[in-house]
Amino acid sequence: MELNADFTKKVIVADAENPWRASPSAGVERKMLDRIGDEVARATTIVRFAPGSAFAPHTHDGGEEYIVLDGVFQDEAGDFPAGTYVRNPPTSRHTPSSEPGATIFVKLWQFDPDDREHVRIDMNTVTLHDDPSRAGVAQATLFQDAQEHVQLERWDGGITHMLNAPSGAEVLVLEGQLLDGDTELGPRDWLRVPPGGSVTLRAGADGARLWIKTGHLGQMTGE
Repeated sequence: MELNADFTKKVIVADAENPWRASPSAGVERKMLDRIGDEVARATTIVRFAPGSAFAPHTHDGGEEYIVLDGVFQDEAGDFPAGTYVRNPPTSRHTPSSEPGATIFVKLWQFDPDDREHVRIDMNTVTLHDDPSRAGVAQATLFQDAQEHVQLERWDGGITHMLNAPSGAEVLVLEGQLLDGDTELGPRDWLRVPPGGSVTLRAGADGARLWIKTGHLGQMTGE
């Protein structure tokens, strides 16, 4: 299966227009954002766990990165409530489940094969620092290596900034509203900017809280 697999093109996926699809595990549904492959795939997805649902134990040969959007996501490492950012590197193994139910934004098979760093961050309590180069933006680095940079950002209402993406970028709206020209993006809407691209974004009147990843898509286009 290929979905939004041309990484030279800009993509916007509106959550409200993206239907839930059943997964092979009972009680687990997903909204696909991009995908190359079938059940073992390079994929970006929003996944919803019904209360009491679980996946079978498995190893993430290509790594797993996720944000808990609502509920509580669980595995052998503990309980991860809404607002938790997690990276489970290649070769990690777990049995994911959710007793109360949960929704996560998850990326699979998108790690450096040699990455072995586990990351668990509560984005509800992380300290944001004013960005000296962008007025009205506060940010915190969640992860950075030679391949990618992952940030949590808060934009004040009404501000406008250009996002330059020499090696590509992804933006997930966590809270508030973001405008790309006449296109409005709200919570759980997703934007992918191709390598070499740029986009001018404006926060809505009440501001926006964003998850932004940059630097990681050049390998998909040969940049």
